[in-house]
Parts: sequence; C-alpha cells; structure tokens
Amino acid sequence: MSNFPRTTVGGVSVSRMIIGTNQFAGCSHTTAARDQFLADNIKDRKKIADIMEVFFKYGVDTVMGETFYTPVLNEAIRETEQRTGKKAIIVCTPGFTVTPETPDKGFDMGEVERAMEKFADFDVTFCLTHTSTTDCMIDKCTRKLRQMDKISEMIRKYKMIPGLSTHVPESIVYSDESGLDVETYISIYNAMGFLMQLEVDWTSKIIREAKKPVMTIKPMASGHIRPFQAFNFVWNTLRDIDMVTVGTISPKEAEECIEMSMGILERQNVNMKLQETRSKKTVKSK
Repeated sequence: MSNFPRTTVGGVSVSRMIIGTNQFAGCSHTTAARDQFLADNIKDRKKIADIMEVFFKYGVDTVMGETFYTPVLNEAIRETEQRTGKKAIIVCTPGFTVTPETPDKGFDMGEVERAMEKFADFDVTFCLTHTSTTDCMIDKCTRKLRQMDKISEMIRKYKMIPGLSTHVPESIVYSDESGLDVETYISIYNAMGFLMQLEVDWTSKIIREAKKPVMTIKPMASGHIRPFQAFNFVWNTLRDIDMVTVGTISPKEAEECIEMSMGILERQNVNMKLQETRSKKTVKSK
C-alpha cells in the first residue's frame, strides 16, 4: 500500500487529499432528510474513526472542518491516532462574530483569543477563518480584506498557521495583492460549478495563479457529481501544490476514493469495481 502524494503548506508537509468532515457532522448540502440520516447513522465516534483509519493507512492524515466545535469529531480523531499511531494534521475553520461595526472597529479580539487558546490546546496546525467571517470583510473598493490581519496575528501568536476559507474568489485575489499574512486558502472547486460564484474556468485560473497552495473543497459537488468524473477533473486541473478535500460515509467508500485518485495522479487506468445493473448486461464482454 503506497502513501498518498503530499505537498507543503507553510513549511508543514500535508497530504494532498484532505479528510472532509461535513458528513461526519451531519451536513449533506442536499436535504434535511439526508442530514438527519447522517446524524443518525454516521455521527458516531467509532464509525467516524473506522472511516478515518482507512485514510490514515494510505497516508491521508490531514483533517479539515469544525472539529473543535463537534466533540464527536475530536473523539474520533484521537481514537484514529491511537489506532494508527499517526498524528492528525488538523485544519480548523472557526467563525467569529461579525456586526455592522466590525469592518471599521474590528473583531472582538477577546473572542478570537479565547478560541485560539482552545485550538492550540487541541494541537490544531492550520487555522483558516471560515467563509462566514472571511467573506463579510471583503472590500471591493479598496481590494482588501478588512481587519483580517488582526486575526492572522492572533493565529501566529498561538503558533498556528493562518489562512482564509472563502466562497468568494475575490478573497484570494485581494489577499495576494495586499500581502495578507496567510499561507493557504480554502476554495470551492468542482466541474459542476456547485456553490461557486464564478464560472469553473475562471475559478480554475484564480486557483492556478494563487500565490499560496489552495485547499479545494466539494470536488463531488456534495454528491451531485459521481467520483470518477469529479476526481478526473480536479486532479487534472489543479497544481501539484494544491489539495482536494474528500468526504465519505463508509470505510469502503474512503478506500474507493483514495484508490481512484491515486490511479488518476499516477496516470494509470482506474481499476475500480463498477456498479452492476440489469441494463449493463448488453455491453459486458462475453
């Protein structure tokens, strides 16, 4: 079993595939019924650890999400570390209170520091301010992200690596232009354009030209694109320094996504077991 390819972000080696946690937390981006199904059937320490263990065994040791705010995820990460003897690289995406005064007066830095203290205690490596905070601070007139430098300073104070999570392409462009102290970005990227504010080709250009590595999310458009199409697109259009975040709901699904991705990256035929339905009978070789 070979290890998944890696890249370097802020001087830290990370796996190019990142474990996504939305489905572990019961968030499907599909329907309320599916959210409930995930909460009832997947949001469990042992079940999550069973899935994460597969990723870790392939060298996919980087985990993204609202881990600190979801105790079951924290417990699952620690259990996976104990099972595998490998330490998780945690990418946390906290949100902070934004009011009409925040763009001028700044954030409540007491709130920010209290969060940083907790993240540091949990050995978080990367702290990327969530899109719900980041994108409120975009100023298209000055082409800057207002007040975000103060959060980066606080992240550095607690020995974590700062970045930005965004759903708005301008965040990446303006951050690069202004020299904001960040080492990476989180950006939505998929062939369907799901939840993306610009066309896919424009988003691809922005990611390729970003000055820092980009952690892309939602490659399968939250289940709207099948894995074969999704992974062939992202792995063949991203740079070698960029990453893809993948969420799964079973150990076998995790293994399939990893094996498929490794085959694509190695330019080999993807030898995967296909679905069998009655309509396939006429096209199967005798």
